[in-house]
Amino acid sequence: MNGGSHTRQPVTAQAVARGDRAALARAITLMESRRADHRETARALLQELMPRTGQAVRVGITGVPGVGKSTTIDALGSALTEKGHRVAVLAVDPSSTRTGGAILGDKTRMARLASDPNAFIRPSPSSGTLGGVAAKTRETMLLCEAAGFDVILVETVGVGQSETAVAELTDFFLVLMLPGAGDELQGIKKGILELADMIAVNKADDAGMKAKAAAAEYKAALHILTPASSTWTPPVLTVSGLTGQGLDELWTKVLEHRKRLEATGELAAKRQAQDTKWMWALVHERLHDRLAHDPGLRRRVPEIEKAIGDGALSPDAGASEIIRLLGL
Repeated sequence: MNGGSHTRQPVTAQAVARGDRAALARAITLMESRRADHRETARALLQELMPRTGQAVRVGITGVPGVGKSTTIDALGSALTEKGHRVAVLAVDPSSTRTGGAILGDKTRMARLASDPNAFIRPSPSSGTLGGVAAKTRETMLLCEAAGFDVILVETVGVGQSETAVAELTDFFLVLMLPGAGDELQGIKKGILELADMIAVNKADDAGMKAKAAAAEYKAALHILTPASSTWTPPVLTVSGLTGQGLDELWTKVLEHRKRLEATGELAAKRQAQDTKWMWALVHERLHDRLAHDPGLRRRVPEIEKAIGDGALSPDAGASEIIRLLGL
């Protein structure tokens, strides 16, 4: 995926805008590169393509391991391409810095989408901080939009902070849950429920009454929380990624949410706030890069750390010295 050969051929904005899949893949690889010259080229490319972005429906999808995210995304994405949509599936995986990530395994589990000419599956970058990974996923999302993909599904592959990162990348946040809510409800982080625009209890095909009971419990749990939007009460559905049951209704709800938030101006405000957070994520990433790669800093930082360890310098004074060396 990250082969240098992809970046040797110049990538043009025109080729990406035409929907050329090879050009899109090379553009994303360029965007993920840590080389300074590649980054400058990537920034210029994205800037040129920005007017073609912003029209897609952006949906974040999370769920506990074993909930059937890949199966559901494969079924939902395939149903959407059958209706004429072009679907991109992206991932945010902060754990990939340690494990190499799981999305390539997911790609094999999304058998239909992986071979669908109107779908595009892309893993998250394999290194970087969570903010950096989320920022690169955001840039990938914009490139996919510029290439004509009108539905972007962003999957959380890692755990923990990735849910918040994905919610901050997308318009609609879908939380997949398992039937058998009793124990499951205890294990849900309140924060995830607060992020949810919809809860879908998956595996309803073989859990029938159990799934309906779980849905009722999640509905009750949501009533305690204040919804993120005054114009939207998160619905709770039962679905089956395996059979496709309930996925039409799920998508109808996604579109209904978009329509309501567009009418009130909330969608535009949400995206503006996300753009600002994206900018700061990039600022932090670039400062971190400077700290890691600046030759003068690399020489001085161990000395500063030793002085702090010896008690000769306070942490505050050490931080001030590093900021001074950064020229800030």
